[in-house]
Amino acid sequence: MSAPVRRHLSYLMAGMRVARSTWEILQAAAPIALAVFIFGASFGVLAVAAHLPAWSVVLMSALVFAGSAQFAALGVIAGGGSVLTAIFAGALLNLRFIATGIAVARSLPGGRLLRSLLGQLSIDESYAMSVRAGAPGRPDGRTLLVTGAFLYAAWVVGTVIGALLGPVLGDPKRLGLDAAFPAGFVALVWPMLSGRHAVRCAIGGAAVALALAPFTPPGIPLAGAAVVGLWLAR
Repeated sequence: MSAPVRRHLSYLMAGMRVARSTWEILQAAAPIALAVFIFGASFGVLAVAAHLPAWSVVLMSALVFAGSAQFAALGVIAGGGSVLTAIFAGALLNLRFIATGIAVARSLPGGRLLRSLLGQLSIDESYAMSVRAGAPGRPDGRTLLVTGAFLYAAWVVGTVIGALLGPVLGDPKRLGLDAAFPAGFVALVWPMLSGRHAVRCAIGGAAVALALAPFTPPGIPLAGAAVVGLWLAR
């Protein structure tokens, strides 16, 4: 067997993945789901403490399903910013999902409408697991859907529990939960800083936010940081 043929076969074998059962996928995603549940509960507690109706908090988690964007929007509202500014800041942070949506489109079943709906389960964690389970250049659709649905349930249930516990716990500052705003946001964004380019974008955005914070309304520094980060990432 010639060397080129051996290399080609090695590449094909490297691209093959053993199909895992639904239970195996759920087991692999369980630690992530636990972390997502805890973050969801923290979000529910803090959102209710920011005087948002419990039903709107749960609805936000059910429709948005994006921790970093929701924490960012909540931070804007809790700081006295407008709802429009909060939506703008969250939307900018979610622009990255356009790229992951394009990447997983071929791996999802059905027509455009069904793929668009199923694509809402593609978040950072489910996308990463699907890439690891799939062939080179083609994320595994089944892993994406099973993991995404599992994490979606954990996020929404966590939010519901947090929203119910919020009035019981009272002021989150008493328990130190107010630190969950910056801590939760950093924890959700940290895995994205996987290279020098990403770190440079983060530093640029942070510098702009710090420069705008003293003299702009709440929410504007975060929105400005997102715009600069996107500009540097182009």
